Amino acid sequence: MGYSCGIVGLPNVGKSTLFNAITQTAKAQAANYPFCTIEPNVGVVAVPDERLYTIAKLERSQKITPTFMEFVDIAGLVRGASKGEGLGNQFLAHIREVDAIAQVLRCFKDEDVVHVEGSVDPIRDAQIVELELIAKDLETVEKRLEKVEKMARIGDKKAKEELEKLLAIKDVLENMVPLIRKYRDLGQEVVDYARKNLFLLTVKPMMYVANVDEESLSSPNEHLKRLIEYARGIGVPVVVICAKLEAELIALEEEERKELLKAYGLEEPGLNKLVREGYKLLDLITFFTAGEKETRAWTVKKGTKAPQAAGKIHSDMERGFIAAEVINYEDYIKVGSLAKAKEMGLVRLEGKDYQIQDGDIVYFRFNV
Repeated sequence: MGYSCGIVGLPNVGKSTLFNAITQTAKAQAANYPFCTIEPNVGVVAVPDERLYTIAKLERSQKITPTFMEFVDIAGLVRGASKGEGLGNQFLAHIREVDAIAQVLRCFKDEDVVHVEGSVDPIRDAQIVELELIAKDLETVEKRLEKVEKMARIGDKKAKEELEKLLAIKDVLENMVPLIRKYRDLGQEVVDYARKNLFLLTVKPMMYVANVDEESLSSPNEHLKRLIEYARGIGVPVVVICAKLEAELIALEEEERKELLKAYGLEEPGLNKLVREGYKLLDLITFFTAGEKETRAWTVKKGTKAPQAAGKIHSDMERGFIAAEVINYEDYIKVGSLAKAKEMGLVRLEGKDYQIQDGDIVYFRFNV
C-alpha cells in the first residue's frame, strides 16, 4: 500500500469504534473491555479529495480511482507495556511496522465505559503511551550500545561513528523526550539512522485524535481544551472526532448523513480530517493522471522527482522516463479540460529534475 498509520492508545478510549468508522466495516470488535483487539486489523481507506472527482467529470472518465492510506488498529497499551505488561511486546512490535501514529485519547466521561486508569485524563494517557515508547526505544539503544562500544574500543572506525549517533539518541531518550521532537537538534543523518537501522518507535510522526462526545464538537469540554493547549506546547497536531457519531454516520444514506452533519454544525465527517492530517503528518502529496478511460490519484512524498513519480505507476515508466507533461489543478480548473489547456499552451514539459507538486495533473512520456 505504501503508507500506513497505526491507531494506538490505552484500552477503551474508542480505537476500535474509530477504526470501524474509518474502514466502514465491522472488522474490529468494539467492546467494553480491554484487549478486545488482539491481532492488528488493517483497513484501506480512500483519501478524500474533491479534485479527483472534478477532473473525472470534466474529462468524462469512465473510471475513477482514488489514492489510499492504510490504517492499522493496534491492541490497547497499558502501563508497563515496554516490560511486557498486557500485550506490550506484541503492541510495540506492531507499531514498528507503521509509518505514523494516531494516538486516540478519550476526552469524554461515560460511567458505562470503564477507563483502565480509573479516570478520564487525556494528557496523562498521552504521557503513559509516550513513556512506554521511549522506554522501549531506550532498551533497543542500550542493547545496540553494548555491541558497538566493544567494537569502538578496538579502533573500529564505523563503530566509533555509530557510537556517536547512539549516544546522541540515548541522551534525548533519557530526558524522556520522543526523538521526533528533537529532529532538528539530532540532524537528518542521526534521525535516518534511528529510523532505518534501529527501527525506533519515537522517531515516527504522531498526532493526537481527541475522541469527544457529541456536545464537545461545538462546545469543547475542559478535557479537550487542556489537551489542545498541551499538544500545542509540544508541537503535536490534534484532530477532534466523535467516534460514536462517525460510526452512526456510516450507517446512513448520503442525504441523511448530510442532514446529521448539518445538525452538529459540521461540513464533513471528522474522518476526512483524520485522513488528511495523516497525509500531512507523513509529508505526502497527491498528483493525478487523467483521461477518458480513467482519472486516478497517486500518492508520493513531497519533493519526489518526476521519474520516481512515474515509477509509482509502473517501473518501466521510471526506467524509460523521457519527460512529463504537467498542468497544476489550479490552472486546469480555469480552462476545464486537458485538451483546451494544451491548445492554450498551459501544459508544461518538465524533465527529470522536476519535483511533482500537490495537484499536478501529469502525462509521462517514456520509452523502454
